[in-house]
Amino acid sequence: MRILGIESSCDETAIAIISDDGGEIVVEKSLVSSQIDIHALYGGVVPEVAAREHVSAIFPMLLECGVSRDGHEIDAIAVTAGPGLVPALRIGVELAKTLAWIWKKPLVAANHLEGHVYSVWSNTESTPQFPALCLLVSGGHTELFLMHDHGKYELVGMTRDDAAGEAFDKVAKLLGLGYPGGPILSKTALNGNPHAIEFPRPMHDSGDYDFSFSGLKTAVRVYREAHPETSVEDIAASFQQAVVDVLTQKTISAVKQFSPKSVILSGGVSANLALRESLSSTLAQHFPHVTFHAPNQSLSGDNAVMIAIAGLYRAKQQDFVDPLTLEANPNMRLV
Repeated sequence: MRILGIESSCDETAIAIISDDGGEIVVEKSLVSSQIDIHALYGGVVPEVAAREHVSAIFPMLLECGVSRDGHEIDAIAVTAGPGLVPALRIGVELAKTLAWIWKKPLVAANHLEGHVYSVWSNTESTPQFPALCLLVSGGHTELFLMHDHGKYELVGMTRDDAAGEAFDKVAKLLGLGYPGGPILSKTALNGNPHAIEFPRPMHDSGDYDFSFSGLKTAVRVYREAHPETSVEDIAASFQQAVVDVLTQKTISAVKQFSPKSVILSGGVSANLALRESLSSTLAQHFPHVTFHAPNQSLSGDNAVMIAIAGLYRAKQQDFVDPLTLEANPNMRLV
């Protein structure tokens, strides 16, 4: 089965083609066009600008992927239907609907969050076993959920305010590090002392699996104002360590309670090396029988490969939608 994946939920336009070769996923094409430089002028993503850029990029990318005009080599189309920015989502959704109708191909409405989870299935050398505990960390989401099987999820915990990635971006802006803040802050933290400042670990002892990072962000601001002489590198490293400690502690506690066979780290913040190292090493130390899975660095951000893979497993379940009625859903939920 060959799947065409389309992603346009935020500020990356992405097209991919994958195939299922006897149970092994083969990535045939993967193109991503980033708008980072454009939105850096505004200090954040402007939805209407993002939509216009998607329109400019998406058709040339489709041609670059080598898809024929009649789509005869494609078996199904998967598109991000939500969550995301409505103007941006609509560009990919309308393209997918049009192609599905013209080509007479089945259409999958993929959930962007599920796509991030399935990004780890691109590594065919080691695929997760069920049940799997998933930690999804991005700019808009921080969630822990159990994946009992393909398409079957149970929410365990979620952020009550800022997502971890959002906190990274806001602290980076507070420290004057530029845009996009998260990756720059992580790079800056490499030259700092993660134990220089004892920032709070929000909800560390709450007894549940929920998160909260708004107070930590405020703690950084208060400290910065009171200690302007402290290096930005030490503040960045200490803030990052606080976030990593909370994410690791909550995930490991959930492993102890739910006894999964695998742990999946996904979402844009999965690219953070400190988080990857902390979670994988702590898991190996305390639960060596539980396998750890994270996407390749190139697939940690938004991309169409993950949407195509999610679409593949939905297609196997015949979970298709009518191209005449599908609409972008900015609040689409996974659980």
